[in-house]
Amino acid sequence: MPSPFVATAYRGGAALARVLPRRGVDGVARLLSKAAVAVSKERRLLAQRHLQRAVGHSLPPNELRRRVVQMFDSYGRYWVDSFRLPDMTVEEIDDGIDYEGFDHVLDSVAQGVGPIVVLPHLGGWEWAGFWLTVVARIPVTVVVEPLEPPELFEFFAEFRRQLGMNIVPLGPDAGTAVLNAIKAGHVVCLLADRDIEHNGVEVEFFGERTTLPAGPATLALRCRAPLLPCAAYFKPEGGIFCKLEPPLTVERREKRLRDDVARITQDLAHRLEALIGAAPEQWHLQQPNWPSDWDALDAIGKPHPRP
Repeated sequence: MPSPFVATAYRGGAALARVLPRRGVDGVARLLSKAAVAVSKERRLLAQRHLQRAVGHSLPPNELRRRVVQMFDSYGRYWVDSFRLPDMTVEEIDDGIDYEGFDHVLDSVAQGVGPIVVLPHLGGWEWAGFWLTVVARIPVTVVVEPLEPPELFEFFAEFRRQLGMNIVPLGPDAGTAVLNAIKAGHVVCLLADRDIEHNGVEVEFFGERTTLPAGPATLALRCRAPLLPCAAYFKPEGGIFCKLEPPLTVERREKRLRDDVARITQDLAHRLEALIGAAPEQWHLQQPNWPSDWDALDAIGKPHPRP
């Protein structure tokens, strides 16, 4: 279990990111990323596996090392950008974002139904959420993973509240809270490339069987809310490019609801594959996500609790 001091470390990192010049904090982030690649055998292995899944083939050793470093650098940029967001002006937030497909969100909100925006752990999704609240003036509800210790969870929850987001902890009451948010016209953002609770739907994802959360498809069927796959890519010059894809086809076809949920979740998995594949070095997933990942960790002497 993480030490309570972890929350203090994150608070200190956030404070430094907000007071140091951008060039300086970027340099620190790159150094920490390189150290993480060198030190964390477990995370390095998982990054290698996920990257090669996303590109669709095995990479030569030198190319694989280079791109894994890029993945860690991208993750460092995510934290730097996120921690600096509260001090940015509305104009800076707006100038830093380009987008495609935002009309899908506006169409849904105009009809009085909040859309369900489904994202992978990729790029700068916090920036996109902040832009919705302070520029587009559309309320945002985010379902977040509970963290240990509680101080760490509260740090992240309070940070996102500072960005204007309504925070719903993942758990037994999350479904009701999200249903109410959809009915209230909120944009509901769900990170859905990892089955955190290990009770999701079995799908094929990047050529391997695993599970993904059933929540997005279930909610869309219950509320008749648009289900919009999305990714918020980092731009080389700074800021993000947010791509919102057309809504998935969400309708009842089968006798059993769970069969419809399984079909829609599989469709969503294929959309997420395409979004991740467009910038695999920005995919920040560093946890085991397929059954073979646990076997690979066992093989290097880094066993990880299995679901």
